[in-house]
Amino acid sequence: MTVLDEPTAPEQTAPPVVDFATDPSKYKHWTLATDGEIATVTLKVDEDGGLVPGYQLKMNSYDLGVDIELYDIVQRLRFEHPEVKSVILTGGLERMFCAGANIRMLAQSPHSWKVNFCKFTNETRNGIEDATENSGQTWIAALNGTAAGGGYEVALACDEIILVDDNSSTVSLPEVPLLGVLPGTGGLTRVVDKRHVRKDRADMFATKSEGYRGDTAVQWGLIDSTVPRNAFDEAVTARAHERAASSHRPGGPGVALTPLDRQITDTEITYPHLSATLDRAGRKVEITVHAPTDAPPADAAAALAQGVDYWPLAVSRELDDLILHLRTNENLLGTWVLRVVGDAGNALAYDAQLLENGDHWFVGEVRHYYKRVMKRLDVTSRSLIAVIEPGSAFVGLLAEIALAADRQYMLDGVYEDVDPDAAPATIRLTASNDGVYPMGNGLSRIESRFWGREHDLAAARASIGSDLDAAAADTAGLVTMALDDIDFDDELRIVLQERAALSPDSLTGMEANHRFVGPETMETKIFGRLTAWQNWIFIRPNASGPDGALRRYGSGQRGEYDFGRV
Repeated sequence: MTVLDEPTAPEQTAPPVVDFATDPSKYKHWTLATDGEIATVTLKVDEDGGLVPGYQLKMNSYDLGVDIELYDIVQRLRFEHPEVKSVILTGGLERMFCAGANIRMLAQSPHSWKVNFCKFTNETRNGIEDATENSGQTWIAALNGTAAGGGYEVALACDEIILVDDNSSTVSLPEVPLLGVLPGTGGLTRVVDKRHVRKDRADMFATKSEGYRGDTAVQWGLIDSTVPRNAFDEAVTARAHERAASSHRPGGPGVALTPLDRQITDTEITYPHLSATLDRAGRKVEITVHAPTDAPPADAAAALAQGVDYWPLAVSRELDDLILHLRTNENLLGTWVLRVVGDAGNALAYDAQLLENGDHWFVGEVRHYYKRVMKRLDVTSRSLIAVIEPGSAFVGLLAEIALAADRQYMLDGVYEDVDPDAAPATIRLTASNDGVYPMGNGLSRIESRFWGREHDLAAARASIGSDLDAAAADTAGLVTMALDDIDFDDELRIVLQERAALSPDSLTGMEANHRFVGPETMETKIFGRLTAWQNWIFIRPNASGPDGALRRYGSGQRGEYDFGRV
């Protein structure tokens, strides 16, 4: 529902290089305050603090930079504040919680920017829900004023929504009637699937630009309660303490998320535990994840003492940052070649520690973080090819990287001309691969791989705990092809060249369909069904054309539509 600064239709501008690393000292748009078991997260957007020139973030509207800060807040609350049990999300402007995504930003952005913006924003919303479900941190939206579009969508990610009763503040999703697009961060799905609003009422709500307030919003399920302004703060605080009473958060010291050690050149991105080589001519990235060089600490307490240096947390942070950087800043590098190398024994020891100590708050948070990173990989619109060679360490939690790939190529034997005495590659599944790190469809990656093939799934499960060489992995259906060294390099080269020659649009659609088999969940609807339609609508002239609703919004002129249904 954000107003444009001027009625002119802006030209699309090249997006900047985006850095997803931030911390509270750098926030422009949010403040985070903690008071014992309660944290308060307040949105007060710096109007002139947009990532790109050409728009002002009026009325607490947001762009990608605002959401990068929110993502950082969600992460810090989970790791740095084990004492926090309830999180109050509110606005810092009078009578305005948030007007949603900035429309001028959307109107002037290239399509890829819109898509990445919506995807990252969705992932951040899912992270809020994951914190409520798994970390004992209940998020409560305290809407001190109107919440429109994306503003209401961030409220929908919270477990409870309280709206101020001031005879003017409403909740709304005005994208369809005003902008010719859809609520891009899960609004339609969460209204019916999460808040269980009747579909006819949801239809009325999504086509009424001004939205609803007060008793109607409560009755329909759009919000949970409404409170007069003079009692609002007291009621919200009381509710936060009530929700905190049922939390399992332990308190005690947290883990500071210190800045990552990352080096970037035009051809390489390196971290302590992984690296990426950018091959622009081949339109691909070679990503290598390193298994731990040392055995894990003695127990969960010792893991907590290591903090950000605890290997599973460190590698999760680095992989998360790399995925976001490549996904946003390197659109032409459409194929990611995934390798995992190093000491498989150490990796298995960490895998076992994560399994055995999942009820410890810190170890549990690390597990949930790795789960979210792998989910981010799942929804990344890139071709993912895993390469399994001598020296590989695709075991346990690291085997999830191979299972997330679209194809897996495994060398049968060794490179006779390079290192004939090397140990042939093996892979090993553990209990981690059977549900500890589920996909968005609620299935493990082996369940997704063998969907509808119960005999094959049973065989894969029977292999858990065994080292599988290429022949055994091929028999178990865990790799796409197992080839000897005579054919391996040529086959892999041809595959990568063929992939680079195909339409990236068709590949994105194909891969997303193949990765998410089986049951549909709220998460798969948001990233699949809703995102697909939103992406298509974004490039239609009714929305983004020179006379489309996005371009004309705020000018006093309605968009001109082609009224033919497609």
